[in-house]
Amino acid sequence: MTEPLDVELLIEDEGWRAAGPALFDRLTGALQAAAQAEGASGAVCALLTGDAEMAELNGRFRGKPKPTNVLSFPAAEGPGAPGEALGRAALGDLALGYGVVAQEASEQGKLLIDHACHLAVHGFLHLLGYDHERDDEAERMEARERVILEGLGVADPYADRGAS
Repeated sequence: MTEPLDVELLIEDEGWRAAGPALFDRLTGALQAAAQAEGASGAVCALLTGDAEMAELNGRFRGKPKPTNVLSFPAAEGPGAPGEALGRAALGDLALGYGVVAQEASEQGKLLIDHACHLAVHGFLHLLGYDHERDDEAERMEARERVILEGLGVADPYADRGAS
């Protein structure tokens, strides 16, 4: 059995703060469940921020200066990598943007807490090297998300895809 994932949440946006401790517990649990399902251990930091910061990060790192729902930043590897001094390898960082996440949840008829958990799991899988640029990659990643989220009691986030 792998050690539980160390999760640090940095809460910058008041929208996230208003969502409260239950959301923070669920996000931490979702990330730990994803790590357990993938046999990963180490540490992850998740920044819960707003649209302005997400637009800045998205512009700086992806060349898309607009807010987005989740960004993943895998940790550097090798000697001297972040987390080495703590004895736990840093897997990377995530950022979730409150405005976009809340708007998507509302538009899709989902609970904010469930949508945030889905995006945290999605972002975590990116830290482990999953991607969705090609159809086969997307199918593999989405299948892992479904399994992890089902274990958390979160409905399949892709179930309504293609519904008219």
